[in-house]
Amino acid sequence: MNLYSVTMREMEMDHKEWGKLKPEWKSCGKGKYQSPINIVEEDVQVLPNLGKLTRDYNPAPAILKNRGHDILIRWEKDAGKITMNGTKYKLSQCHWHAPSEHSFNGKRYDLEMHIVHTSNHNETAVVAILYKFGRPDRFLSRLFHHIKSIGKKEEKEIGMVNPGDIKFGGRKYYRYIGSLTVPPCTEGVIWTIQKKVRTVSREQVRALKTAIHDGLKKNARPIQALDGRRIQFYTPHK
Repeated sequence: MNLYSVTMREMEMDHKEWGKLKPEWKSCGKGKYQSPINIVEEDVQVLPNLGKLTRDYNPAPAILKNRGHDILIRWEKDAGKITMNGTKYKLSQCHWHAPSEHSFNGKRYDLEMHIVHTSNHNETAVVAILYKFGRPDRFLSRLFHHIKSIGKKEEKEIGMVNPGDIKFGGRKYYRYIGSLTVPPCTEGVIWTIQKKVRTVSREQVRALKTAIHDGLKKNARPIQALDGRRIQFYTPHK
């Protein structure tokens, strides 16, 4: 999920043009399993046996980076993992998009967090959490002064950051196979979208936007075609 080569100018271009900019970005224009998508609740496949999403996070030193198109936290040492279907995926980084990239029943929310993990076989698994305006998010509150002070295209060490402070909001989730939402739009990404929409303050979202582009533009890719993909939904047995 190395996105450092993506420039702000390239991000600002029409999303439909991404696939024409570089040969290695062709999936952005011609891929069949792209993200984000709209999740229609009545169309999902309910699978109670899909399994609980197990996470085992721990505090680790982290870097805060302003990539020009988003704000990212990258853990420099082992910060833990998630386990899905017996496979372990190591936590590497998280970042935010405003407004949300995924939508529920046609509705986009005010913010979306992507928590990125990688397996030993270089498979990418992303957990996404959507937010609406309301009470401040605790995890962002602890990073707020760092985000407010970071410069353009800057990165800085921010000490120990505990990913366990990220609230998932429940055990119910949606699962589908998609792609990275920025170039090179690599497919085969395992997406887990938490069903519960959490809250974030307007001030927190404003800080994320202002840090990268003075709050004037969005950094969310448009909804992509489902192209026959099935969206699975996990809910615990009652």
